[in-house]
Amino acid sequence: MNLDFREIATATMVLFAVIDIVGSIPVIIDLRTRFGHIQSEKASIVSAGIMIAFLFVGEEILKLIGIDVNSFAVAGSFVLFFLALEMILGIRLYRDEEANSASIVPIAFPLIAGAGTMTTLLSLRAEFQSINIIIAILLNIILVYIVLKSSSKIEKMLSKNGLSIIRKVFGVVLLAIAVKLFAANVKGLFV
Repeated sequence: MNLDFREIATATMVLFAVIDIVGSIPVIIDLRTRFGHIQSEKASIVSAGIMIAFLFVGEEILKLIGIDVNSFAVAGSFVLFFLALEMILGIRLYRDEEANSASIVPIAFPLIAGAGTMTTLLSLRAEFQSINIIIAILLNIILVYIVLKSSSKIEKMLSKNGLSIIRKVFGVVLLAIAVKLFAANVKGLFV
């Protein structure tokens, strides 16, 4: 066990950029409006659990079922692509009449602990000590929890028009992330 604050800081910043919880605020507010309530604790704990589990067994699980990291990332890019289209066009592609909460799907997975995050974790694992990555995950989950818990306050600060504009802008950003994730990994499918 080798704590390295430089590794912790770097991994925290990389995960913060990939998770992009600040950019996900419009999606979170939209989901809270649709479902009424988001269980911040549950979403945060499940996200942390998924990320930590994937850090240790992710690559082996993917190999076991015959899926490489590139295929996983391309599939995740499609999920992000459709979420972005919903935000930009103001339409609903994902309809789950049975669900009474969005805490696990789509917030914990794939919004927070999605394909981009998991692919990043596998990349970080190749460079950094696991304990430093776990600390980085926990620091990001604390921030995720704070944003989820205060989403209603954030919504009140923004007007309905302001929220709509932010949702569309971040929809375009999410679309760009989906395209980048797809482009970076699609080449690996044909090698």
